[in-house]
Amino acid sequence: MKAMHFDDYKVVLYRNEPGGWVAEIPSIPGCHALMLSREAALTELAAVFQMIADEYAERNQALPADTTEILHA
Repeated sequence: MKAMHFDDYKVVLYRNEPGGWVAEIPSIPGCHALMLSREAALTELAAVFQMIADEYAERNQALPADTTEILHA
């Protein structure tokens, strides 16, 4: 099985409040970040992803596959 990396996942980025941004990887439960800027949210998301990836590795488990679909509404 192929090891999954941050760049293997789709990231969803959206405004939460007038002064906040959320970045998340929907395919990984708990993999999200809320920060004041888009850039900070993406940077924090990468750190959260790494923490989660390390936890999966410690348990000898593979990260879930990216199942996120992008729909144009």
